[in-house]
Amino acid sequence: MEKDHVDRILAQWRTERPDLDVEPMGLLGRLARLATYLGREVEKTFLELGLTSASFDVLAALRRSGAPYRLSPGDLLATMMITSGTMTNRVDQLEKAGLVARLTNPEDRRSVLIALKPEGFDLVERAVTAHVANQHRLTAFLDLDERAALDAILRKYLLAFE
Repeated sequence: MEKDHVDRILAQWRTERPDLDVEPMGLLGRLARLATYLGREVEKTFLELGLTSASFDVLAALRRSGAPYRLSPGDLLATMMITSGTMTNRVDQLEKAGLVARLTNPEDRRSVLIALKPEGFDLVERAVTAHVANQHRLTAFLDLDERAALDAILRKYLLAFE
């Protein structure tokens, strides 16, 4: 089997600290390195459309919500793992770009809804299409059975934290 960068690190630790079981370091190191590589590739796709992964997340959450593509700030925040201040900043930037609007909530005039504008809808449609194509490219190194197995393992692992 071909050795990767993490294998070399593990070999060094096994030599220097044979008393430690460094097997988890291999798993977590590979996950971290993959996340870095994959994140860079995903970000490239968004940058080609003038977006970042952060702005895409907001637009995609609004798009996934279905017509009329509006969410309260609280509901929007619940779809992401960020602070309310970070969310406000993202929405401010998207509003300045003309992609979303803050609307008075017709059910409670004291609150607002974040709404996807037609320009934002068109952009997120193009972005999600490009993103999915990129995801197919990035997972093409694995055959269908390997992807299904990895997906099942990662789901089990993620559920332990969620």
